[in-house]
Amino acid sequence: MPDLLLELFSEEIPARMQRRAAEDLRKLVTDALVERGFLYEGAKAFATPRRLALHVAGLPPRGQDVREERKGPRVGAPEGAVQGFLKSAGLASLDEARIVSDPKKGEFYVAVIERPGRETIEVLAEILPAIVRSFPWPKSMRWGAASREPGSLRWVRPLHSIVASFGPETETPEVVPFSVDGIEAGLTTRGHRFMAPQPIEVRRFADYLPALERAFVVLDSERRKDIILHDARDLAFARGLDLVEDEGLLEEVAGLVEWPVTLMGAFDERFLEIPPEVIRATIRANQKCFVLRGAPGPDGRERLANAFILVSNLVASDGGAAIVAGNERVVRARLSDAAFFWETDRKVRLEDRLPKLASIVFHERLGTQAARVERIAALARALAPVVGADAALAERAARLAKADLVTEMVGEFPELQGLMGRYYAAEQGEDPAVAAAIEEHYKPLGPSDRVPSEPVSVAVALADKLDTLVGFWAIGETPTGSKDPYALRRAALGVIRLILASEARLPLRAQIAAAAAGHGQEASGLAGDLLAFFADRLKVYLRDQGARHDLIDAVFALPGQDDLLMVVRRVEALGRFLDTEDGKNLLAGYRRAANILRIEEKKDGRAYDSAPDPALLSLPEESALADALRSAGAEAGRAVAAEDFEGAMRALSILRAPVDAFFDKVTVNADAAALRANRLALLNALRVATREVADFSRIGGEAR
Repeated sequence: MPDLLLELFSEEIPARMQRRAAEDLRKLVTDALVERGFLYEGAKAFATPRRLALHVAGLPPRGQDVREERKGPRVGAPEGAVQGFLKSAGLASLDEARIVSDPKKGEFYVAVIERPGRETIEVLAEILPAIVRSFPWPKSMRWGAASREPGSLRWVRPLHSIVASFGPETETPEVVPFSVDGIEAGLTTRGHRFMAPQPIEVRRFADYLPALERAFVVLDSERRKDIILHDARDLAFARGLDLVEDEGLLEEVAGLVEWPVTLMGAFDERFLEIPPEVIRATIRANQKCFVLRGAPGPDGRERLANAFILVSNLVASDGGAAIVAGNERVVRARLSDAAFFWETDRKVRLEDRLPKLASIVFHERLGTQAARVERIAALARALAPVVGADAALAERAARLAKADLVTEMVGEFPELQGLMGRYYAAEQGEDPAVAAAIEEHYKPLGPSDRVPSEPVSVAVALADKLDTLVGFWAIGETPTGSKDPYALRRAALGVIRLILASEARLPLRAQIAAAAAGHGQEASGLAGDLLAFFADRLKVYLRDQGARHDLIDAVFALPGQDDLLMVVRRVEALGRFLDTEDGKNLLAGYRRAANILRIEEKKDGRAYDSAPDPALLSLPEESALADALRSAGAEAGRAVAAEDFEGAMRALSILRAPVDAFFDKVTVNADAAALRANRLALLNALRVATREVADFSRIGGEAR
């Protein structure tokens, strides 16, 4: 079966765009082929700093012949309908159509359309230029004289050549005949920019890979990553050090080189007095280098080594000495700047930096960072008793939490906010809980991030996130669809994880009201919308933990459910109950009762929500169910009030037998109107009893 080899060779492809571009190329080409009926065995795309490549294996040499019968108008139809049929079917006259007789519809015309399958190479020549022209680069450019012409090609950087071949491995493949803005598809590419810049002729994918390897190009980004990682580990091991692995940096560096060569550099040991996170940020951000870990210090804590791993894009004649020396000079200069920032920042206490926050706007409609700090401090103090924190320490931590935003170090490395505040707080003798909270109040930053456990940290983290959520809700800046520019979904998930991890009893309605008051807002409408948002986020979180989202709906449907810890515990108890036979049967009985009530209440135009009359309970099964409902409802209510949700479920479990017996022996729609109404009221009593623990109508997708 023939294969397609496609390469788009350009001046440069930024590392951050490569993986997405390769996937886009694969999808665009294969989707276009499948839409036209051309199936394939496999496809893989590749990206390097200078090329996008695609290999599609197992394509047919030509498409299948198509035979289609198209039904037309009836015989004797108006001329307009006949002409429309002839045009759509590609017929010159009705003589080319058949007449088919139908016993019911009479005689009508049928056109038999036969189209021979197209050659695959012709189809490729049709779809590939369109894909190149419309390729979805996040940013692109025009270049050269052609850039002045309307509709000229846009590409991420100037496109230099196109390789496009099609054919079986056993034969000489053909060039796919197309061009884009004067660039003709051919069989010529180039190797490494410096070590093999001369043209290379390639014919098929099996030749393409080894030809590139000989020209110092590793096409597969995963293989480049593997080379870098293993060579870096080996270099570190040879020096008795460990590589500090960094997947994000590894992905970026692999996108910067076509022929990775790992080298080791060093810096002055005196720079190790700088916090290790600063060293790592400096070397990573400015030089795209990996840091190394040495032996633990006297205190047993991990220490960085005064060495780093860099990745070159060529094999240097001097073994890389000049490349290493150049990187060392830059690293030395950057670390000197970092050391200066570190020393300068430590001369000013955090509280002395607070006035500068008044000049930093958090959001044009939510005021300055200084105003925000005041709100967070008040919230943290109020939340402290709830999470078991010292109120004064929580307030102190909240007041200092944003002070490092105006330090030199965070100005240079914004990703170190919070962390540097912790270092400076420890330097100036703050309580360890305060220092820890300054760093940890941003956490958790994502679903896999650590959740703070220190009570002061929890109080400040909750205050920070609640203030953010309430503030943006108050000004109507809420998430829509996939857009969430202020990371409010992440903030809500952070609140949920903080509450559940700390087992905090935190009724959100009251906390939302307190936060809204800090913004000068009424909490009435805002609280309901924000609670619904929390419910949605909780569903996402619990679903990821394996819980059923319908059970969360069933619990949240009850009034006053704003204590997330209690909601989760009730959901867990409900899930365990419904996994038992008693639970499954009770749910089935509830659904049967709810269906009967819905039908009869709609038919009668009234609700059967009054208590059943004991005098009208004529059958023993009715009396037994009524007694069980009174007992179970009261016991479940007491258990819920005591937050004993397992006990509430056990109370409901006694309803299984009387419910089963009732439906087995009792005719609900009795002939006597009073008896029928009383039995419907008894079914409503079942609905009421189950609502002590959850709204059973929400379970299993029903929402009645």
